[in-house]
Amino acid sequence: MASTEAKNAAGLTPEESRNLKERSPEPHEQRIVQGIKELYSCKPQESTFDIYTKDAKFHDPVGIANGVDSIRQQFIGLVQLFPRAELPKFRVLENPPSVPKSTILIDQDVDYYRKPESSSATKRVNSLLTLETNEQHKVVRHTEEWDHRKTSSSEDGFLGMLNEHRKKLTVNITNMFTSKEIPK
Repeated sequence: MASTEAKNAAGLTPEESRNLKERSPEPHEQRIVQGIKELYSCKPQESTFDIYTKDAKFHDPVGIANGVDSIRQQFIGLVQLFPRAELPKFRVLENPPSVPKSTILIDQDVDYYRKPESSSATKRVNSLLTLETNEQHKVVRHTEEWDHRKTSSSEDGFLGMLNEHRKKLTVNITNMFTSKEIPK
């Protein structure tokens, strides 16, 4: 596990990113923000994945998906695990000077429900989403870090490299057993 002082994908410590002020999304960011809400509330539409470039990358503590088709399967797999999710907290954050304006930072809490009719969540996850976009306002890199803490990768030495290979394997296995169709 990364140190609490390790810098996350935004280049900030968890404390620094948690303390950023909320802001309203820019007009060109609104479609991305809507798509992210659809993904994390387990209600993706066909058009939801239009927020990504064809070769976008998604990295979270569980997996690393390369390409929009693989990202799509990860979020469809999430819906199959948790047929219901709610976003009790969703804040678009002000970028500090060190973070490019083309990057969207989001602090969110997601309540996941294994049983859709349940009144209490199975699990609540807080995360920092770092969404790097291109000139066409499409997401090229989507990083999710639980509790705003750095997600390990091969850049973190041998154990990070092993963890990165495990994440890629997890995505490949998920893709083998997950439908490509959005659940109704």
